[in-house]
Amino acid sequence: MRETESPAIELRGVSKSFGTVQVCRDVALTIAPGEFVTLLGASGCGKTTTLNMVAGLEDCSEGDILMAGRRVNDLSPVERDVAMVFQNYALYPHMSVAENIGFTLRMRGMGREQIRSRVAAVAAALELTAVLDRLPAQLSGGQQQRVAIGRALVREPRVFLFDEPFSNLDAALRVKMRAEVKQLHQRLGVTSLFVTHDQEEAMSISDRIAVMHRGRVEQVGTPEEIYARPATRYVAGFIGSPQIELMAGLVEAGAGGPAIRLGAASLPLPRREDARFPPGRRVEVGVRPEHVRLGPDGLPATVRLVQPVGPATHVVADWDGGTLTATLPGFARLQPGSTIHAAIAPDDLLVFDQETGLRL
Repeated sequence: MRETESPAIELRGVSKSFGTVQVCRDVALTIAPGEFVTLLGASGCGKTTTLNMVAGLEDCSEGDILMAGRRVNDLSPVERDVAMVFQNYALYPHMSVAENIGFTLRMRGMGREQIRSRVAAVAAALELTAVLDRLPAQLSGGQQQRVAIGRALVREPRVFLFDEPFSNLDAALRVKMRAEVKQLHQRLGVTSLFVTHDQEEAMSISDRIAVMHRGRVEQVGTPEEIYARPATRYVAGFIGSPQIELMAGLVEAGAGGPAIRLGAASLPLPRREDARFPPGRRVEVGVRPEHVRLGPDGLPATVRLVQPVGPATHVVADWDGGTLTATLPGFARLQPGSTIHAAIAPDDLLVFDQETGLRL
């Protein structure tokens, strides 16, 4: 974003309460023009409520929402110039695809030829030209979703808002629609705010991700930052499949510098002269499956579960310090009950304060 350019969307200390229940707390988020940002979190974390406040469908209890530098708290959804795609496609069953896409333009009093031209252009972009005369009931789930997107797209809004638009689709179609939405955004460059509980979905389509937990934004960053440098224990556990393994440990003074005691094992820390790791500090150590290496050396562990998933195998093993999951290439020929030795490089460890949950 250029220094002279205002953010497309800016949330400043936005909170929302329903009676005595506070759903969103002090949400701060800045979205640059043309950026694709995803609100990611478990059900009930406040992400859809946040989206509704941006859309103007819900009022803020506290804080301000700005669009292009203008405060919009008191503006209607129409005045905010946003278009929303819902989880429920909400298509008019008695109208054709062309009529559904062009409905909002007709309500605005646009001329028939102009509507036809706009609808044709949007239909071509979404590969819907061949089905413009069909009714929604005659379409597949993916086609219905594209019609809903087309109805928003034809308005040429300033901001796109997506509320879990793929949750009603089967797994294969969700993957296809993710690719289509990403390609559409790459072509048009319209500022987009997307809501999902699916971390794989968020990682695959977003420029940046805002991870929400209990009404707060835990971390905002690129998919790479969120995955490799999670700010909190919650973010580390929410992102990644299989999930990161977290083990309770205690910092101790090793011969070569600070180390972490995990069960009977002692793992060295990568930063040996770091005041954040004083002896006696209780921590949690996170290890992602792809960072566990099997070989003749390392921590002895007993295989509990072997899960082949095509190009890789997930191996879950128990050891004195807890549980480790290793992702191994190809089909690993291991049996439950067998003994393996797992090695972990110090630089691959993620260390969190046991009390605050913050990454150290």
